[in-house]
Amino acid sequence: MPDIASFNIIFDQVILNYHLQDDVDQEFVNPVESGTLAHLLYEKCWIDTVQWHLEDIVRDPVIDPVKALEIKRRIDASNQRRTDLVEKIDDYYWEQFKDVSYEKDAIMNTESPAWAIDRLSILALKIYHMDDQLSRKEVSIEHHQSAKQKLHVLKIQRQDLTHAIAELLLDIREGKRIMKVYRQMKMYNDPSLNPVLYGRIK
Repeated sequence: MPDIASFNIIFDQVILNYHLQDDVDQEFVNPVESGTLAHLLYEKCWIDTVQWHLEDIVRDPVIDPVKALEIKRRIDASNQRRTDLVEKIDDYYWEQFKDVSYEKDAIMNTESPAWAIDRLSILALKIYHMDDQLSRKEVSIEHHQSAKQKLHVLKIQRQDLTHAIAELLLDIREGKRIMKVYRQMKMYNDPSLNPVLYGRIK
């Protein structure tokens, strides 16, 4: 069965590396060999991690509106990069499985492997930051207990999703499920598709 648990190790390391500086403007350096799946996974999780913190910053109730707009546009650009990376990961699996002969009764999946892996990356961030809540001293016992229970659920969710992705990839390899990729085709960042950007709406 594919070793999807190793993906969680990569994601956890990315998040730890980010928090060495904990700065959304820090330089990104990918230490993983270029051209590998691990390289894509590392960059994907880094994008997610920076965006996680941008989402926190933009929710500051006293943030300057100009600054908020700047961050909102950074988040939009980040979403596009995230989508691009997910599609590159799907391209990797498409190449891996291009010669698979599907069984007559092979079934479709609700999402591609890479979009499932995307959720695994986000879960790593949720687990890290929920665990961080347990170290807070100024919060109530109820807050601490709630965070502990949520962390427990998140870890179970990651375990289940890790297993499900491994099964999905194995089923595709064995021709039991169909590997099919649909591009996201996001329209809001495309100047030829967003009516505000191409001038229909002022």
